[in-house]
Amino acid sequence: MPFELRDVDLARDGKPVLKGISADLRDGTTSLFGPSGSGKSTMLRLLNRLVDPANGSVIYDGRDVRELDVLELRRDACLVPQLPALLAGTVAENIAYGPSLCGREFDLERCLDLAGLDPSFAQREGSKLSVGEQQRVMLARAIALSPQVLLLDEPTSALDQAARTAVEETLVELRERLGMSIVLVTHDIEQARRLADWVVRIDAGTVAAQGKPAEVLAG
Repeated sequence: MPFELRDVDLARDGKPVLKGISADLRDGTTSLFGPSGSGKSTMLRLLNRLVDPANGSVIYDGRDVRELDVLELRRDACLVPQLPALLAGTVAENIAYGPSLCGREFDLERCLDLAGLDPSFAQREGSKLSVGEQQRVMLARAIALSPQVLLLDEPTSALDQAARTAVEETLVELRERLGMSIVLVTHDIEQARRLADWVVRIDAGTVAAQGKPAEVLAG
């Protein structure tokens, strides 16, 4: 399994956000599911050390994440935020940015293809794209780093139904073609049912249940 959390506590401004979280995030697609404000996004950010727990441990590939080089961890477990945050410039420049920082080569057209974009997007200005297209560029930018795990924070919440469906289809294809694991934060029960192999249901900063979608999301 890509990640394990063991007895994790985390507070913000003196108020508990996560309380005694223990969960297994399995190969394939794991959904962190629950209502807004339940702690899902904070839990996601623990995985690549955008925050660290006050107590407990976060394990990746058998090692505590605090033992790992943080930049390597973030390239291996790459976060795509809820809202697109492209750099000024073209799509190609956005996708090249991460690999340029660590001296990695990448195939621009393949990254575009895997994210569901045709090669003509390479020289388009990121700021002139639709929100759905920008979200696909964010996926392509992550793919360029060849991660083992994609961390997705409500990746379709700002999209209309057609764009949401297209992005979901892209995520399914990414798994099939690259074999990468996905950790998906969502408050949409139907999206969790459509995409997840394993669900961790979060409620008020605790794990209410974890298991297969048919069990955890029943009713």
